[in-house]
Amino acid sequence: MNWLSHNGVGLHWRRDGDPNGSAILFLNSLGTDLRMWDAVLESLPQGHSLLRLDTRGHGLSDAPAGAYSLEALVEDAEAVLDQAGINAAIVVGISLGGMMAMSLALKAKDRVRGLVLSNTAPRMGSREMWSARMATIRENGLEAISDQILDRWFADPDVRCANGPWRSMLCRTPVDGYLGCCGALATADLTDRVAEIACPTLVIGGSHDGASPPDLVRSGAERIAQARYIELDGIGHLPPIEAPRQFADHVTSFLTEIADD
Repeated sequence: MNWLSHNGVGLHWRRDGDPNGSAILFLNSLGTDLRMWDAVLESLPQGHSLLRLDTRGHGLSDAPAGAYSLEALVEDAEAVLDQAGINAAIVVGISLGGMMAMSLALKAKDRVRGLVLSNTAPRMGSREMWSARMATIRENGLEAISDQILDRWFADPDVRCANGPWRSMLCRTPVDGYLGCCGALATADLTDRVAEIACPTLVIGGSHDGASPPDLVRSGAERIAQARYIELDGIGHLPPIEAPRQFADHVTSFLTEIADD
């Protein structure tokens, strides 16, 4: 376990693999913690320094009250890279984590060697949509919408199981943390800037993604000059959980492409 305090917020992060290897930073989706990558990391080739953090408001990281901003979440990720002594990394982000990855690549081009953007887009949902979800959670808690979220996350009913670990992870997310990240998503819009991303980029969509439909993910990929889009058939919003080996194989191929450039 690694811990740092950044701008008064405690952040939990972890390093696996070879600490001297090339760095890969993994950024989570809304309502999950760093454990969502466990099965993916098991299938990646050795020799990489694998960094993960619990996004502000999730897992073991602090969950301050109030709306967060995408900029603050990106600064958290930069602080983890700084503490880990990493100057540049390949960044793998999913959903909210994908928006963080895009924003980091725009803010600090020299720190991002390549991007894997999974089930994400430059703009995810409307301010009105996020406001309505936040109001429901404030009134009834996360459990009230957990079944709807799981339906969007997973196509496989066995993974979507109402009594399974992923529902537990979601419902254990601090309400202040979930709402804070909803606030960040409500205001974040990278549509007019993603064309500035200059690094090699792999974009992954899921054919059964109910949160970021594949057409939305594909349209975001088309705005990035060096992006390549692939779609996972029969997979929902969280392929690192639903299809970890398949996801890891695509990341591994991308790492080879980056190394060959």
